[in-house]
Amino acid sequence: MIYFELFLAFLQIGAFSFGGGYAAMPLIKGQVVERYHWMTTKDFTDLITISQITPGPIAINAASFVGHSVAGVLGAIIATLAVILPSCIFVTFLAWIYTKYRDLTLMQGILRFLRPTVVSLSLV
Repeated sequence: MIYFELFLAFLQIGAFSFGGGYAAMPLIKGQVVERYHWMTTKDFTDLITISQITPGPIAINAASFVGHSVAGVLGAIIATLAVILPSCIFVTFLAWIYTKYRDLTLMQGILRFLRPTVVSLSLV
């Protein structure tokens, strides 16, 4: 049951945390501290510190740490996969849409519009 709860908790975090790891922290706290009581608030502050000093995305590091704390190595794997699953599904869907409709004039117009926007955002 704990594995299923870990999966659902981090699947929700992965699906609804837009804006990066720092935006995910309130969602992680809501699930880990307030809903499931897997950690105390003090443990959660340690989690934030560890997630920041460990290389990699903060939400993935947090999922791995919480999963390992709650259910060992298998828990870490389940929580980590759950937090990245929504993004993987979304990107796969976008890739499928692109390959299906890439020859349409509308799609080419959208991409022509986005190229300079992406370049200018990259320079900022």
